Amino acid sequence: MTDGKIRKNIKSGLNVAIVLKQDQRSGILTEGIVRDILTKSPKHPHGIKVRLMDGQVGRVQKILDA
Repeated sequence: MTDGKIRKNIKSGLNVAIVLKQDQRSGILTEGIVRDILTKSPKHPHGIKVRLMDGQVGRVQKILDA
């Protein structure tokens, strides 16, 4: 499984599972296709922040395509 905490692993168009801000306590994952990568740093301990095609924003927990 590719690591969602490293920015170079994430590309626009990838199928990923993210955790939305309101779901961080419960850990509920939301699946979708990456539209934009919002995190500028090369790594983030909680996952790279992305915007999905449907507009939802969250941190990548799993990359489903790889």
